[in-house]
Amino acid sequence: MPFLPSQLPVTPFSLPPPVPPRLDLLEEENRFKVNINVISLGLGKLADMSQDAGLETFQNPVICGKCSAALSCLSSVWKKLWVCEFCGYENGVDESLAQVCIGQRAGVRTDDLYLPRMSEDDYQNLEDTMVVFCVDISGSMTVTTEVTSNNGSTVHISRLEGIQDALQRTLTFTLQQTPRRRVALVTFNDEVVIYGDGTRAPLTIKDWALVDYEHIWKQALGYSVPHCIAETHQHLTQRVKELRENGATALGPAALASVALASKYPGSKVILCTDGRANIGLGDMEQAQSSHAAAPYFYRELALQAVEKGVIISVMSFKGTDCCLADIGRLADVTGGRVNIVSIGTMATEIQSISEDNVLATSVTATLLAPDGVYFPYADENNHKLVREIGNVTKGLEITFQFAVKPDYMECELRNTLPFQLQLSFKTRDQQKVTRIITEQRPVTTSSQILLGRLNTAVLAVHCAQLCAGLTMEGRVTEAQKQLEAHQNLLHHISRLRPIQKEESIYGNWMETMTTICGNMKADSQSLSDEAAEVVYQMKRASSLSSNYTAHVQKKTLARKKVME
Repeated sequence: MPFLPSQLPVTPFSLPPPVPPRLDLLEEENRFKVNINVISLGLGKLADMSQDAGLETFQNPVICGKCSAALSCLSSVWKKLWVCEFCGYENGVDESLAQVCIGQRAGVRTDDLYLPRMSEDDYQNLEDTMVVFCVDISGSMTVTTEVTSNNGSTVHISRLEGIQDALQRTLTFTLQQTPRRRVALVTFNDEVVIYGDGTRAPLTIKDWALVDYEHIWKQALGYSVPHCIAETHQHLTQRVKELRENGATALGPAALASVALASKYPGSKVILCTDGRANIGLGDMEQAQSSHAAAPYFYRELALQAVEKGVIISVMSFKGTDCCLADIGRLADVTGGRVNIVSIGTMATEIQSISEDNVLATSVTATLLAPDGVYFPYADENNHKLVREIGNVTKGLEITFQFAVKPDYMECELRNTLPFQLQLSFKTRDQQKVTRIITEQRPVTTSSQILLGRLNTAVLAVHCAQLCAGLTMEGRVTEAQKQLEAHQNLLHHISRLRPIQKEESIYGNWMETMTTICGNMKADSQSLSDEAAEVVYQMKRASSLSSNYTAHVQKKTLARKKVME
């Protein structure tokens, strides 16, 4: 019972105990029911190999021939026959292998690592990654902002001056924290200039080359960055000081060149800083309406290529500008980076935070298995097996999924427990291939027996934020609004049963912020202001409040909410 003894009413012992509140008896106005069957995967922890002490390691799992589930503690082998607990397929299994995989561990949960043999050539130096600063130096970067100096006087600083100061601070910060790391500089206006580590003659890409995808990729890929920041700090600092603003905004070609430059070192980052729309070359946002559709396609393709190469892209823009953040923000959304709108005063802190070396794994694929008859709403409506290409994983990353039972498989609801299995395949920071398989047996029940006060509101709120943000970016605003209304109603009902904790009120703020954004959009429109796009992208990467990044996002979300209201 979710009540403290002091809260229980005093009644004669002859009366029956109070009936607990039931989820299926919510008031009639809550027409859009919440699916409370949610799985949360803390990938920021599961892919962290520094936390794997004590896990048993094997070379290869035994896999079901139909659904690819792995033999586990929940499996039963009889006379060399394993009937898969997820799909019912009959697999012939060597008893000695079954003994290794199951052994004496039959129970409700196992967590195993599978590490294939590797040669010395497969490994990579942990510090052999790169940060590429891709900086806008177009004419609009001359716009000034009034700021207060350290001595209290008022001065006007241009956007470029603000970036120059922030980059010089970040270079010094990187030198102190990770001196063996590579750092490169790329700038763009009506041409793209690759400075690399600042020790070589720069490479310029301009004119017809700005629309040639393959040419840009090959040119940037062939530009070597041989030195680390400990050797190039002075050279890069001087290059940054010499930057001058003028011309158009070849953002797309510059982003492509930066990804190519970083692609030689999996786990590298590209930090893109801009104050305006791309208006020349690939990814041009200001072309005629008939060809505008090509720009979003370009950014999606570049994002997928970055994921394939293990590169994370983060996007930063300035307050009060219009960069089509909903489109270029996909670079960050797909690759695992951040989307931030900054001011002159906060830029250095933001860049330093983004550039920190927090990459845990690359080439990450999550496979989630449930029994036949279970499916995953909004992810895979047909199968009991869900495969999600995650790409890059950083600290604090958390993803969530709903699951439900198909109407014609009601026998699942008659079972006391259901098996679930997560297969997480990834490459570690040193490029070691790892498969982590977690198998659990979870108790299940019907909704009428669930106490509202015992629901894990953190999991439900994170899932609501991620789901509704994703629906909003897809233009499915009406669906997002229905989900938000249902979750807000549920949180309201819970608040009537027990006091709402501080973190739960923050989750409520998330929902209110998303509701405001959806309310400002037309149901058939996919256009978002830059301020709204920033919040939506951050909500797509929402995680429980134990994450430092979530606390950071919460502060910014409240600020954005006030602005939009």
